[in-house]
Amino acid sequence: MALEKSGMQSVDLIIRARWIVPIRPQTVLHDHALAVHDGHIIAIGPAEDIRARYVASTTTRLDHHVLMPGLVNAHTHAAMTLMRGLADDLPLMTWLNEHIWPVEGRFVSPEFVAMGTELAIAEMLRGGTTTFNDMYFFPEAAAEVAHRMGMRATVGHVVIDFPTAYAANADACLQAAADLLPRLRKIPLIRQSIAPHAPYTVGDAGLRGARDLAKAEALPVHMHVHETAYEVQEATDRDGMRPLARLARLGLLDQHFLAVHMTQLNDEDLAICRGSGLYVAHCPESNLKLASGMTPVATLRKQGTPLAIGTDGAASNNDLDMLGELRTAALLAKGVSGDPTAFPAWEALEAATQGGAEAIGWGAETGSLEPGKAADCIAIDLDHPATFPVYDPVSQVAYCAGRDQVSHVWVQGKLRIAEGRAVDWDTQDLFARARGWVQRIREKDNDA
Repeated sequence: MALEKSGMQSVDLIIRARWIVPIRPQTVLHDHALAVHDGHIIAIGPAEDIRARYVASTTTRLDHHVLMPGLVNAHTHAAMTLMRGLADDLPLMTWLNEHIWPVEGRFVSPEFVAMGTELAIAEMLRGGTTTFNDMYFFPEAAAEVAHRMGMRATVGHVVIDFPTAYAANADACLQAAADLLPRLRKIPLIRQSIAPHAPYTVGDAGLRGARDLAKAEALPVHMHVHETAYEVQEATDRDGMRPLARLARLGLLDQHFLAVHMTQLNDEDLAICRGSGLYVAHCPESNLKLASGMTPVATLRKQGTPLAIGTDGAASNNDLDMLGELRTAALLAKGVSGDPTAFPAWEALEAATQGGAEAIGWGAETGSLEPGKAADCIAIDLDHPATFPVYDPVSQVAYCAGRDQVSHVWVQGKLRIAEGRAVDWDTQDLFARARGWVQRIREKDNDA
């Protein structure tokens, strides 16, 4: 409980901003403030009211800024930041089979994952992302780095049939997950998912095992689905059914299933989405770069399928910039559908915050600025040539603002970025430690 002092309640932090965009409700609050104590929002109100009711250890005044929830990156492979730019301008299967998987087979280890995740978190926090949903090997290494750097994350236990540096097969992946679950539950700000890689890399036995473990442990399932036309056609030729129908037959699809990409959807697929309650993680820039196809955002929205937004990994995007991603998502939906109202600024912003939080099981704790929720907040300075003048701050954030305008980032009420600079790490030291990995990967790729 906060202490009482002179009739005012003592709190840890007050943040006063020109505009507050809480996401829920969809409104813009002018000259309001947020009171934070023990990592949680305890009040939002007109700035003078908050000032009259609370006394804070720290007060931050943001006269030209939007204060909003931290962005939620609903699909990442954080450690792959070490492979940013390694293999570009290639189709997905060529990119995977001839470049990414060979490098992973040679180098992936807990140390590799820790270094790549550290780079990714530095980029994401600097760009206003406060929560990410990861799918990669050695999830314990990613969880430990996220905890140390003070970032909220869901880490996925990968399930894949073929041998990797992590495990020999799907059964070994599932056993590793079962062994790690109790340990990772003890790490603050970390949750877990079961993450079968894709329908084309996990057979029915592995998928049943993933389903059973997820249900037994009350965990979400996070999976690439219908990423390319080739994937869908190959599955149809082999199984006599499309991948989404196969997953439905196996009992994986429900409101705890996050289907990533979903660029190839026919009427049958859309009906499965509608009936199952699954979430879709839309990764427009990665899909565009790999020419994988385009998620039918307008159609999914009309039928009520909930959407989140993710960047994918930095090896295929090539950045982890959620402000850029939500802008691309909003614009692409309009262009593909021929409807300028297909994905408005407010809806894109909600998909990148509360929608993502709900998709990965964090919706009650983060994704919007409401009393009782965690103080995961970011400030974006709109007093900038790219965003001046400001008629509608939500439109400016969705369509104009760049991540260089993110001035402050708080996670659970703790300041991680201040005036555009990292609070808890030295960027040059981070780069220096990563260079050894970069040199080794470069030499191996050149040998290939």
